[in-house]
Amino acid sequence: MRIHARHYQTGRPVEILCEGEVIRAVASPSSSVADYQAGWVAPALFDLQINGCEGRSFNSETLRLEDIRRVVAMCRRHGIGSFCPTLVTGSLAALAHGMRTLASACASDAQVAAAVAGIHLEGPYLSPEDGPRGAHPRAHIRPPDWQEFCRLQEAAEGRIRLVTLAPEHEGALRFIEQAVQGGVVIALGHTAADGRRIRDAISAGARLSTHLGNGSHAMLPRHDNYVWEQLAADELWASIICDGHHLPPTVMRCILRVKTPARIILTCDAGSLAGLPPGRYREWDQELEVLPEGKIVVPGTSYLAGSWAFTDRCIETAVRLGDVSLADALDMAGARPRELLGLPPQKLEPGFPADLVLFDWQAGGDFEVKATVVGGKMHPADGA
Repeated sequence: MRIHARHYQTGRPVEILCEGEVIRAVASPSSSVADYQAGWVAPALFDLQINGCEGRSFNSETLRLEDIRRVVAMCRRHGIGSFCPTLVTGSLAALAHGMRTLASACASDAQVAAAVAGIHLEGPYLSPEDGPRGAHPRAHIRPPDWQEFCRLQEAAEGRIRLVTLAPEHEGALRFIEQAVQGGVVIALGHTAADGRRIRDAISAGARLSTHLGNGSHAMLPRHDNYVWEQLAADELWASIICDGHHLPPTVMRCILRVKTPARIILTCDAGSLAGLPPGRYREWDQELEVLPEGKIVVPGTSYLAGSWAFTDRCIETAVRLGDVSLADALDMAGARPRELLGLPPQKLEPGFPADLVLFDWQAGGDFEVKATVVGGKMHPADGA
């Protein structure tokens, strides 16, 4: 397969020759007719926080292989070659079912296996307080339990690579140490911890702030608070949701400038209601609402419940409102999460996997995915 497009880092026209699942050559365009031509090309996107979409949730007690396939297909329409299915706070039975179903899907379906780079467990070890808890159901919030986590990891057949927790719980620091020793990346999120506890969690091995600036109280002390503490900690990377709703542009720019693109990950945090029309739905054991402007909220509150958009929208918003380059935005939505999780890099160079996103883009305009290439196979954004 021969592709003609502009390289996302240099802006120069290139010809990429893919053979099988591998990039064989990258050079200036030849006179050969391209099999596919697009405005731009970059490595396929990677999102470490996808909860589901179109009414399908990885937390569902009735999750099936077909549901997982549908989420994978939708992600590819948005340029996402691989991602971390994210299971949020719930009962042990529901979480274990999701883990087993995902593990079984990876074992039986090569397309799912190629898409699932690891599993993200966001909760249930989060703050029970209103605000930091966000939309996570209070009934299932609990302190970190290493034996419970080991049962979930066994159900997932070792695929849990990322855990988000609130470090203020009793036993959290020891849990962090044990998880890190087992190769799991620990993120801090949905927390009401004080500065000392956050610093202790970093010393224990925590490496990421999950969707920094969200999952917090509506009002905080102006100086001594957990947002400033995490923002100032150079040891912590930060994921941010740049969907145009979760963070105002000023806050987004501040986080981008302090952490720099070298330590920031763009995530869409797509909720199970992503892509659905406006209306009220039942999810996470509670009622949620999709608003006309593309926000998912707990009805009657300002609390967001995941995102309605996908990673491509976050790239567009980061460039348009975050004052970063297209290349940096794409790397924050691909190279950085892979680096954090210790996954092999993906580059537009010979010998690397033929996993690409083809898109059209103009400065200040829309980021429009045309197709996603995974393992050398083309997946058009229109689903054709």
